[in-house]
Amino acid sequence: MNRADPAFFQIRLATAPQDLLAAQRLRYRVFVEELGGTGPLVDHDARLERDEFDPVVDHLCLIDTRRDADALDHVVGVYRLLRGDVAAGFGRFYCDGEYDLAPLRDSGRPLLELGRSCVDPDHRGGAAMFLMWNALADYVLDHGIQILFGVASFHGTDPHMLAPSLSWLHHHHLAPPALRPRAWPEGFQPMDLIAPDRLDRREAMVAMPALIKAYLRLGGMVGEGAFIDRAFNTTDVFLMMDTAVMSAKHKQFYESRWQPA
Repeated sequence: MNRADPAFFQIRLATAPQDLLAAQRLRYRVFVEELGGTGPLVDHDARLERDEFDPVVDHLCLIDTRRDADALDHVVGVYRLLRGDVAAGFGRFYCDGEYDLAPLRDSGRPLLELGRSCVDPDHRGGAAMFLMWNALADYVLDHGIQILFGVASFHGTDPHMLAPSLSWLHHHHLAPPALRPRAWPEGFQPMDLIAPDRLDRREAMVAMPALIKAYLRLGGMVGEGAFIDRAFNTTDVFLMMDTAVMSAKHKQFYESRWQPA
């Protein structure tokens, strides 16, 4: 049977300590070992990627039931979810460190920050991300979320290597001014590096991370400027989805609940 068969998967919010540790182990494999990132709370000895947000967010975990939970190998996909009301109690969103979120807060609308999204290499491109997005849709509906946002990353910190993709996002997917966060000056990188008439869509999309392309297909929009995150060796862009302006096709994603056979 195919390793991506939905019959082998369970998806749930982390409740047991082993779920959180396995999620942090997966994040370590992806963000530290694969992408070369680090951080002040990363535990290299235990191979756990963690930070100060982990105790307050919801961790949406995709479980491969064939893997060993005792070995912290069972979480093969994870999304970190931080609702606006929880962030207010905690004091900030993760994105506050890279972008000015005043336009979103001033909107007064229910917010959800998405972060630390990653999938085990063995499960990329199959049913895993589909299941996670459907579970995310349920979460959005259950909590009445209207605006979803987060940073998505390009590997590396050389903006010239990323110029076609960054420029395409700026010229074709910029959020409206009233809802548009702007990168803080200390990490600000202009995204309009290539004029619109010189852009090649295919070139831009080939270099675009799969997660960003997925957001764009759902009507995703970007903030003003990218943010250079040298600790994680990434160039981050702010992505948001406003459920009020989604097309009918996009809304259907959130208004239907898919169940695997």
